[in-house]
Amino acid sequence: MKKIVIVFLISHFSFLTFLSAGITDFKTIDKATKAYEAKQYGKSAALLKNLETQSAQKEYDIGNALYKNRQYDEAIEAYKRADGIDASLKLHNIGNSYFQKKEWDKAIKAYEKALKIKEDKDTQFNLELAKKQKKKQEEKKKQDKKKQDKKKNKDKKKDDKKNKDKKNKDDKKQNKEKKNKDKKKNQDKNKKKDGKQKQDKQKKDKEDQKKKDGNKDKNDAKKKNKPKDKKGDKASGNPNKQKKMSKEEKLKAQELKRLMKKMQKGKTPTMMYQMGKPQKPKQEQAVNPW
Repeated sequence: MKKIVIVFLISHFSFLTFLSAGITDFKTIDKATKAYEAKQYGKSAALLKNLETQSAQKEYDIGNALYKNRQYDEAIEAYKRADGIDASLKLHNIGNSYFQKKEWDKAIKAYEKALKIKEDKDTQFNLELAKKQKKKQEEKKKQDKKKQDKKKNKDKKKDDKKNKDKKNKDDKKQNKEKKNKDKKKNQDKNKKKDGKQKQDKQKKDKEDQKKKDGNKDKNDAKKKNKPKDKKGDKASGNPNKQKKMSKEEKLKAQELKRLMKKMQKGKTPTMMYQMGKPQKPKQEQAVNPW
């Protein structure tokens, strides 16, 4: 690749250039030239700035020294102040300064202006090189943008996955908490229900016991007020509580009941049979016919 070409005029310093300069200025110019040749560009620029003489040549040489010292912004300003120097030459060097700053559009513009003034193969070469660098930069920007977009999408997917996982985790946690809360609520509800059922059962048992005790008290009162027979037993009004009768006594009672019904109907004479064991009829004594 061909190097960017800059035409320098410091070697053209001569006593004729600074006819109005004093001896001190000539010494300073000599020192500046030697410093430039020794690649002490900053020193060369500083010595030239100290010259009392004002000229386009001085500003142009300062611009060249600053350019070599990589002070491109200051070099551009010095070139612009060098009125009277060949315009195409100044624009060529201004384009070189923008080129070094990688400001391709400004460099291309300066080169194109220089070529309109005068055709120059070095300026044309630098123009083509600047255009290539611009295109390369644009392609690099596109690639960088693609990489950034790819990275951005990757990061977005990663963040989305992370957020999704976090959301799922939070949802699981919330569902678990809700489930535990509902479970506790149901347990409390069942516990409360069981407690109420227990209370109701206790209340019912208490009422049943109270009712039972009341019935017992009533039965005891009835028993207390019920008449008793001669033997001190309760009156036989309730058949369930009568004493068991013997078979013979049952027959007697049935016979007495039957007779009483007949008497009431007038079918039998009023008479009473002796109750008790049936007596065998006495055998009539034999009567002698004679």
